[in-house]
Amino acid sequence: MSGGHKHKWSYVIRYMPDYFGKHGFTRPPELREEVKAINVGEIDERIEEFRESGAATRDGEKIIVDVAKLGYDKVLGGGRVTRPLVVKSKNFVELAVRKLKEAGGDAVSG
Repeated sequence: MSGGHKHKWSYVIRYMPDYFGKHGFTRPPELREEVKAINVGEIDERIEEFRESGAATRDGEKIIVDVAKLGYDKVLGGGRVTRPLVVKSKNFVELAVRKLKEAGGDAVSG
């Protein structure tokens, strides 16, 4: 590309307009918000562990799980739900809400 800023400038403008200069923007890492998420299937599998830690309690047939106590911000829809769970979280994916309700549980935002 010798001469790209001199006698070949018209060629660069016509055929390679994005060759020189910086392109795009990189957001600083300290401004990025990292979301910790957990799948409903993982909650179902690890429910005994959560009951021992105090993040889950039994209320009749249903088990109430507060994922905020576990350090999670969002509940994703991966995996299977085999028992009625009432999950409390800030955010839910639609599939997670559907799976929880199909199993006889509920999704509580807030």
